[in-house]
Amino acid sequence: MKLLGKLYVQVLIAIFLAILLGLIDPALAQRMKPLGTAFISLLKMLLGPVIFFTVVSGIAHIRDFRRLGRIGIKTLIYFEVVSTLAMVVGFVVVSLVRPGEGLHAQMGDSLAANQAQAVEGALAGGGFSLEHFLLSIIPKTLASAFTTGDILPVLFVSILVGVALAHCAKPDWLALRLLEEGQTLTFKLLGYIMRLSPLGAFGAMAAAVGSFGSATLLYLLGYILTYYASVLTFILVILGAVCAMAGLSLFAILRVIKEEAIIAMGTASSEAAFPKLVEKLARAGCDKAVVGFVLPAGYSFNIDGACLYMACGLGFLSQATDTALSPSQVITLLGVMLLTSKGGAGAAGGAVIKLAATLESIRVLPLGSLGLLFGIDRVLAIATSTTNVIGNSVAVFVISRWEGLFDRSAFDACLRDPSQSTPDAAATASSSQLEPTK
Repeated sequence: MKLLGKLYVQVLIAIFLAILLGLIDPALAQRMKPLGTAFISLLKMLLGPVIFFTVVSGIAHIRDFRRLGRIGIKTLIYFEVVSTLAMVVGFVVVSLVRPGEGLHAQMGDSLAANQAQAVEGALAGGGFSLEHFLLSIIPKTLASAFTTGDILPVLFVSILVGVALAHCAKPDWLALRLLEEGQTLTFKLLGYIMRLSPLGAFGAMAAAVGSFGSATLLYLLGYILTYYASVLTFILVILGAVCAMAGLSLFAILRVIKEEAIIAMGTASSEAAFPKLVEKLARAGCDKAVVGFVLPAGYSFNIDGACLYMACGLGFLSQATDTALSPSQVITLLGVMLLTSKGGAGAAGGAVIKLAATLESIRVLPLGSLGLLFGIDRVLAIATSTTNVIGNSVAVFVISRWEGLFDRSAFDACLRDPSQSTPDAAATASSSQLEPTK
């Protein structure tokens, strides 16, 4: 009975019941969708405050700005290298397995015709240019940064406020106390909302299975299995090697963040796991300032799951439409994906929109073929979002370790009981001075 009290066990049970309901009564399962939508909306409501208080509080206590700059440079280099490796793994796996070979999908196929409107909808939100991306980081007003739902403007404002406080704030300033109290209040609200995560996971998964059903799971099953194989390969081989180089165990990290990973899996949205992940990583021995900088930045620049999705999708669509791609075209497409994959957290459906933007930018594949992925996008999004959570968690642990800002004893304590929530975790983490820890 004690096991049933753990949140991740409740989420797993909810997912299992949702799958059963989706297969037994698809119509009723589809009506459960508002439960998942409402839960994700509640968490998105807290994204802005969580990022703001975490980043500002962390930077405001910094005394070594050269170290902060070094962390920033290492973080961006790490993101680009790992994102590139994710794309390479995805494209290599799909090229070896070749799940789309023999499908011979044409623009006139009924599937492509039925999905034409969906493709147009994706393109409507998928336009990309480097200029637009950079300008979108700067909000029109300080307040508007928190109303758009995008992470980058909030991160931008938070860094500015944190640096300003670090330069001019005195230890007895009321603003610093308000930051700590605001952070404590935000995490208390988060705790209330996270109690609803089993309902959210149930609603999201039931709606997915009820809408697409077993027919879609069987259709293009080879590609679904290939994509999941690429995800496992990336996590076990690439992230496992990165952890080993940093003197960490990937499986130990997975045990620590299993609750957040299961939430992302159940809701098919890595955004759903973000607020609780901030608290968990700080409690697991990562320096508060590192968590506050690396994790929000990772949700925009290190979306490993989206990179895998796009690379696998590129290879699959080229095989399905009998479109031969030259090595130069593949390199060009992967290079463009490194740009189009940036920005925005891992909400369900986001990766296919980014892929639509890539195909529109470099038209070497029939755009209508993107409709092949729409029916199974939700199934793929489960792995995509879970990978985003794992990839960014590993980034925080590794960079904390490389900078000597990792508390092994706190990690071991969290490892013994990952689900144990400490009310004062936020306040404890906020005392970090960005100085080497044990």
